[in-house]
Amino acid sequence: MRHTAVGLCGLALVAGCAGTGTPDTGTGAGTALPPVSVPVSVPAQGSCGRTAGSTANALPEVRGAGRGAEVWGLMFAPVPLAAGREVKIVWRMTGEGPLRVTAALPDGTAARLTWGPEAHGGSTWHRPGQEWGTGFVFPKPGCWEITLTRDRGSGTVWLPVR
Repeated sequence: MRHTAVGLCGLALVAGCAGTGTPDTGTGAGTALPPVSVPVSVPAQGSCGRTAGSTANALPEVRGAGRGAEVWGLMFAPVPLAAGREVKIVWRMTGEGPLRVTAALPDGTAARLTWGPEAHGGSTWHRPGQEWGTGFVFPKPGCWEITLTRDRGSGTVWLPVR
């Protein structure tokens, strides 16, 4: 079962249930998902104020706006994310070439990429494309624009940080 809520900018944030087991909170090769699905709302581009958090039993998932690619992100923390704390985000993206990921606020403040992108060999999270893990620290609250690029294909995801 999968619940989706679509926001004003066409992004969907979903809590998924694609497998059993314990979520992988390290930087290892797999991503296991809990078996619970919870609906959550979506940040509108430039305005992330009305995004609900996840529960302890589900991981929030976001679908990005892709250009020549499909982009998905799986948050290993409740949404909105907490400023100043490292968060693991697993990405799935179609296209070709290595993944490059940046995150910035409209004022130019950049998030710190603490590790990754690290290619994952496989997981129980089923979305199109190859999978990578990243670790980010968002230094202050706001609506963060995450930009993902490959040699062929790119995409954008907006994430709220409190």
